[in-house]
Amino acid sequence: MSDTQFLQQAINLAMENVRAGGRPFGAIVVCDGQVVASGVNQMLELNDPTAHAELMALRQAGQKLSRVKLDDCVVYASGQPCPMCLAAMRMAGISRVVYAYSNDDAAPFGLSTDAIAKALRVIPEQQSGLRFEQLKPNDETRSTLYQQWWERQSK
Repeated sequence: MSDTQFLQQAINLAMENVRAGGRPFGAIVVCDGQVVASGVNQMLELNDPTAHAELMALRQAGQKLSRVKLDDCVVYASGQPCPMCLAAMRMAGISRVVYAYSNDDAAPFGLSTDAIAKALRVIPEQQSGLRFEQLKPNDETRSTLYQQWWERQSK
């Protein structure tokens, strides 16, 4: 199948989701030319702000492929992925994303995430609307939690 055909599948999922009362976002994950996972935006149905189409598809792909590294996969999305979804794709090792509609296309409908992307370009301590504080337990100079994890991984 071609990029256009895979992308159309993601758009079709989004359209089906709209008809079912959901938000207009769909995504698929393709590995070795085969669709291994799909997802639609389920934020409202699940009362979960992280239930974006891309994240739902990535979760399903990880489970189906029994791994968290998806560097040999491609994500096709109906809309330009938001910063959260992009971060998850980077953490999964995704190196290619194909999407249909941009933030500019989404803006007139209140669906653009461009403002969030711009806010995240500012270092966390200087972002407005969100206060960051670091408070290490017991005045630790080195993280005991991470050290314990590291030691268990080394065995």
